[in-house]
Amino acid sequence: MTKNSNAARRDFLKNIGLLAGAMMLPTSQLAFGKNKKQGMKLGFVTYLWGKDWDQETLIKNLTASQIHGVELRVDHAHGVSPKLTPEERKLVRKKFADSPVQIVGMGTNQQYDFVEPAKLRESIDQTKAFFQLSHDIGGLGVKVKPNQFRPGIPHEKTIEQIGLALKELAKFGADMGQKLRLEVHGNETQELTNIKAIMDVADHPNATVCWNCNPEDLHGNGLEANFNLVNSRLGDTCHVRELDDPTYPYQDLMNLFTKNKYEGWILLECRTDPEDKVKALIAQREIFTKMIGKG
Repeated sequence: MTKNSNAARRDFLKNIGLLAGAMMLPTSQLAFGKNKKQGMKLGFVTYLWGKDWDQETLIKNLTASQIHGVELRVDHAHGVSPKLTPEERKLVRKKFADSPVQIVGMGTNQQYDFVEPAKLRESIDQTKAFFQLSHDIGGLGVKVKPNQFRPGIPHEKTIEQIGLALKELAKFGADMGQKLRLEVHGNETQELTNIKAIMDVADHPNATVCWNCNPEDLHGNGLEANFNLVNSRLGDTCHVRELDDPTYPYQDLMNLFTKNKYEGWILLECRTDPEDKVKALIAQREIFTKMIGKG
């Protein structure tokens, strides 16, 4: 058994013990409700509204907004990257553990469509480093991209290459208790028929889909048909833009999630630039609450 596997097993057993103890405590003593099942939950991606917030500001603003989950995008002001030392990782973990905000995981730009084998291997290895980082800071998984079809390369070849890379990574992540999340993203790869084909190759149960609310979701037979193509592979995260954006049928999407009893994170990845972002986050939370009440 690997070192990572041993660590994951220890964490699992520790969490089981903590949960058993928590069940004997009054509800008020459960730290921030992080161990409670709450169904669909609203979270946040640091791109773009949080790109300039350090860790303390991020925790403060999300706490004020009553949004209790965050996907940390790389290269942002929070400074969470694989360059962190073991002691720095422990400090990040403690800051979030002492707050109501759960680190949902790392949002990366790692992709697996490279023509050059060395670049493909480099991206796979870098993804593994992000898994280790997420594990160390108390995160739950890593978001990656497919990411595109290359000129002159048959689509079937690229689909197989991406799928096999994801399969390797899914197994690696599972050994650490970390989810692999494939964002529906990229030139042509974001068509849901192509995402399904990739996931058919990446048949490890820890390889999951992160719905991304693209215009392509409405292609072909429409939202529900495309949703159903990958429904069985949906993971614990979904990216949304502003929920009051009329160009995407967000209410219909929330209805589909509600119908399927989804218990993952709906992560705000907003594109506008409001002056008061905390106020804007509170407004998005209120919209979300109304939407899932209608589902």
